[in-house]
Amino acid sequence: MWLSAEATIMDPAAVPPPTAGISLRQLLMALGDSLVEVQSAPAGLDVEIRGVALLDPEDPPTAQPGELVLVIGARGRAAHPALRAAGRDGAAAVVVKLDGPGQAAALSETAAEAGVALLSLRSEARWEQVNALARAALDDAPPGNPGEGAEEGDLFSLAQTTAVLTSGIVSIEDAANRMLAYSRSTDSDEIDDLRRRSILGWQGPEAYLAKLREWGVFQHLHSSDEVISVDSHSELGIRRRLAVAIRSGERQLGTIWVQEGSTPLSERSEQALLGAARVAALHLVRRRRELSQDLTLTRTLLAGLLEGSTGPQPLATHLGFDATRPAAVLGFSYGTTEAHQAPGAVAAPELTHTEVTNLVSVHIAARYRSALVTQVDPRIYVLLPQLPRSIDVDTLRGWGQEIADAARRHLGLPLRGSVGCVVSGLGDVPESRREADRILDALVGADLSTPVAALPDIQAEVLVSEVLTLLSGHPEIRDPRLTALVSHDSRHQGGLAESLLAYLNSFGDVRAAAAQLHVHPNTLRYRLRRAEELTGLELSRPDQRLLAMLQLRLPPTT
Repeated sequence: MWLSAEATIMDPAAVPPPTAGISLRQLLMALGDSLVEVQSAPAGLDVEIRGVALLDPEDPPTAQPGELVLVIGARGRAAHPALRAAGRDGAAAVVVKLDGPGQAAALSETAAEAGVALLSLRSEARWEQVNALARAALDDAPPGNPGEGAEEGDLFSLAQTTAVLTSGIVSIEDAANRMLAYSRSTDSDEIDDLRRRSILGWQGPEAYLAKLREWGVFQHLHSSDEVISVDSHSELGIRRRLAVAIRSGERQLGTIWVQEGSTPLSERSEQALLGAARVAALHLVRRRRELSQDLTLTRTLLAGLLEGSTGPQPLATHLGFDATRPAAVLGFSYGTTEAHQAPGAVAAPELTHTEVTNLVSVHIAARYRSALVTQVDPRIYVLLPQLPRSIDVDTLRGWGQEIADAARRHLGLPLRGSVGCVVSGLGDVPESRREADRILDALVGADLSTPVAALPDIQAEVLVSEVLTLLSGHPEIRDPRLTALVSHDSRHQGGLAESLLAYLNSFGDVRAAAAQLHVHPNTLRYRLRRAEELTGLELSRPDQRLLAMLQLRLPPTT
């Protein structure tokens, strides 16, 4: 089953029962991305594999329908006949080894023409290994029965993130109103009687459920994606609540409830709930083991696309995306130093990547349903596929700014964000990711009024950052006199290099530089003369001033 272009969530009820053999999707999950990479999948990842065949270079290139053909000994260009024969004979997929990066495109084109999937085996892997694993996957393929339930760790983490974003107390229930997960609360006085009884019984009390039916709440949740508000009822021991349905297509999978505690819910609670519901749907469809593996495969294909190691077609086919529509990448990085925490922000002593990723996922899902979020240490990336052709950078920057604001407000976290260029299709996504990374690299230590930037906002800072990276990696193009000055400061705990850089940054204004350094102007003049005496620098020469401005910005330990 392919996902619609408007949604990235699969309906468990719509997944057909497995037939004989296994799908290419299941095989990839068994082999793992450390062994093979998907280069092309013209018929999708649900093609059926019914056997494994070893093709020796001395054998005629033939195959049987549904076979996984391992092309042994025919690398690169020599594998084209095997691909054509596999397509002719109805094979499901072909595995080859590549001699170099340039061969993948040509082989993928042949595979697309032949209508057969192309997998590349990593150069260090052994054919015996992939043969054994593939045959074991066929022999031991799971029946595809539903699992025991959603992964609780993920749902509880999502509930806690949603609680932080809404300033409320969160419960996640399935379609039968059974409690699946809930947020932590340190103040028992904030929890009303309904919440307490629901947690203890893992299901809402029947008397209250009857009231919700009477008020039309369930009918609203069943038919609408909108957030509904339920007023407080002191006579029932119930505080105010917000609720939103969790959906996969037209199917309601459950509900997220947010109870108001001792403080009012945040202004953007409804928006946060919409995003949380879309993220929760991804977790709830994990009730089927195969769909949990499907989500893992999605993340693998997404990471491969961002890194440029996997082409756009596998992810586009897997999720039903239009690879020819515009796309862009948002990047995020963060630090947790006390100096950057917002005044009054809630500290997060054990902040994890999962919590930050949840926050990013919830906010971006509320803005753009098709967004995909993944973590490539130490950064978090958002892929925005099939964007409207009218989208502009200001809109994307605004989405990133909302996420950064939420991280600072709710987590006390200085989240930095970048907006990669809008590219014409999924094939150019690595270019957008590279631009996002360039911006994030330059944002470290940059003195900007906003933590989120696009390239036009920070062009000069990006280029200077890259020049400094060049200088850092090539000591031979640095001025040894400046290197000696930094070493002198290190040995004598001096500040000559710092004083010289402040003077240059102030365009030679001694008084301004002295004020910045908190020293008397005459002290600064002495330090400048001393620096010239020690190094032989001539600060009257523009080229020496320019080089000094750049080189003295390098980290002292470089």
